[in-house]
Amino acid sequence: MPLDSVHEVERELRAAGVPTPRVDAEIMVAEVLGLRRSQLYASGRDVSELEAERLRELIERRTAREPLAYILGEWGFRRLVLKVDERALVPRPETEVVVERCLQFLAALDQPRVLDVGVGSGAIALAIADEHRGAQVVAVDSSAAALALARENLARASVDGRVQLVESNLLDGVEGPFDLVVSNPPYVAPDEYESLQPEIRLYEPYQAVVGVGMGRLVAEGASKVLRPGGLVVLECGDGQGPGLARDLRGLGYEAVVETSDLAGRDRVVEGRWPGP
Repeated sequence: MPLDSVHEVERELRAAGVPTPRVDAEIMVAEVLGLRRSQLYASGRDVSELEAERLRELIERRTAREPLAYILGEWGFRRLVLKVDERALVPRPETEVVVERCLQFLAALDQPRVLDVGVGSGAIALAIADEHRGAQVVAVDSSAAALALARENLARASVDGRVQLVESNLLDGVEGPFDLVVSNPPYVAPDEYESLQPEIRLYEPYQAVVGVGMGRLVAEGASKVLRPGGLVVLECGDGQGPGLARDLRGLGYEAVVETSDLAGRDRVVEGRWPGP
């Protein structure tokens, strides 16, 4: 029965220190059975020998603390299902809050021009283009590998050629003006890296995780390409919101706002460039 399999997988994942053993076990068993997680307990179907072998492979990878998203090969982000692997960060719920803040601003604009700095898998750029059908998005990244992954996700998305991918270091060579600049820059301090969960430290790309002052650098670059009245929206680490907000005010941004993620932590900072 699926329930027996879930209990066994949960036990192994818990022993390996996986943070969410029950949820991961349900997702993994549903994956090998070809079911949605919501269908798992109603199916009543036993795991076949072939499915058990496949499940064992997944368990071994997850107990080695490989991110579940990389094991499955795709991950949901807002209305999208994105291909994900070690070329870019796993899209996270707090980044969905970033997109929500962007869309609230863009709702009043028919054909806004958007710049995504550090596109990674393409999550932010593609979600904005998917949910605002008039948005034109330029998305840049310094990693050729991340851009290749973003191109694969772009090919899967229905965004009508409205997303352009460019290899660039931050905003180098990017020409405005833009109505919105958004970024989820690397924000973990080097001395904090070894304390991160193995899922991040052992598998996700270092250059996408570790960085100091990157949010400020993006905001400084954004000030040169934003239209008057344009917005910069930045994700930051837990506890970094007040400092980044001060940086934005120091750069001349107005109406600076900090927004909490679903766990109540200030993780998104935004500011408007002066103008009408």
